[in-house]
Amino acid sequence: MKGRNMFCLMRSGGVSDSSRAMGIRHRTRIQHHSKPISKIYFIFILLLLIFTPRVDSSWWYIGALGARVICDNIPGLVNKQRQLCQRHPDLMQSIGEGAKEWIKECQHQFRHHRWNCSTLDRDHTVFGRVMLRSSREAAFVYAISSAGVVYAITRACSQGELKICNCDSHKRGRASDDRGNFDWGGCSDNINYGIKFAKAFVDARERMVKDARALMNLHNNRCGRMAVKRFMKLECKCHGVSGSCSLRTCWLAMSDFRRTGDYLRKKYNTAIEVTMNQDGTGFMVADKDFKGSTKNELVYVETSPDYCLMDRAAGSLGTAGRVCNKSSRGTDGCEVMCCGRGYDTMRVKRVTKCECKFKWCCAVECKDCEDLVDVHTCKPHKRPDWLDIT
Repeated sequence: MKGRNMFCLMRSGGVSDSSRAMGIRHRTRIQHHSKPISKIYFIFILLLLIFTPRVDSSWWYIGALGARVICDNIPGLVNKQRQLCQRHPDLMQSIGEGAKEWIKECQHQFRHHRWNCSTLDRDHTVFGRVMLRSSREAAFVYAISSAGVVYAITRACSQGELKICNCDSHKRGRASDDRGNFDWGGCSDNINYGIKFAKAFVDARERMVKDARALMNLHNNRCGRMAVKRFMKLECKCHGVSGSCSLRTCWLAMSDFRRTGDYLRKKYNTAIEVTMNQDGTGFMVADKDFKGSTKNELVYVETSPDYCLMDRAAGSLGTAGRVCNKSSRGTDGCEVMCCGRGYDTMRVKRVTKCECKFKWCCAVECKDCEDLVDVHTCKPHKRPDWLDIT
């Protein structure tokens, strides 16, 4: 993984009254020790640079800033991204709202998975060290985040929230589909502008370097953008006598973002392991027997950890305390989720609405009913007995 750290070192201090009282002799003593102190300080900074983990800040953090988006204060932006931010601050607001949406979608897709797309509060990397590994999970996050930018910008254009774009002006005149002819009208979503801006903004960091991870990110970013376009749909309004569809006015609209999330989740399951080619201009599939195309597939370079145990170095939070489904054999089942460690069962009270009745007019009245349900949670990792022997 590329190192892109930025360190901000600040020194502050003042001179107290007692220090002033000591006069020239005190200042002379400070000057006498300045060289060894500066050497120690230099060595400390050098060690800090060498041993500080290389964790990226990311434009993803825009979502946590909300309405407080100030381009110069967003951590992790490269120069081109900062310039785009300064030129189009209203677009950054849309990207921030979109970030909340794609992160929520990521967490929905992996809610029954050991890695559940957890975010870290007040962390500029958003997902922590787990994104340092060029894994399937990183492939999915880059794809869904790129898709989220396309979706957010395109939607904002169509809703008239941005000065720089609006509806797709190319959808004019007559056209036809399997139901016959129709007239373009209404407001077609400007997906091409959304894709164009997302490519310029999201890909800017990756285009600054040429290594396997950058190529992987660029490929998965593109897959995410194209996933949104794949689910564009034709919506029409009928005109004619008694609502007949003798005349139709149609426009292109994006589908719900859930369809993009479902599609990319399937691509995660079938993601392809790749390695960088010898001249460093692209990658090749690790499996030599693979005959298909990687164009529309997610790709990854490194295998994923199992995410069973907390591992700060790998960014794994572990599955201790996670709720599991006792009767399931899937990834949400206690056997899989708990990695064979077993689970604890706790009986809890659950309140639900019941015995609902319709009251004229126009309300529904329900009672609160209490049920006792069993909740199963994964046991923590058990320390080997020999570690407790003193």
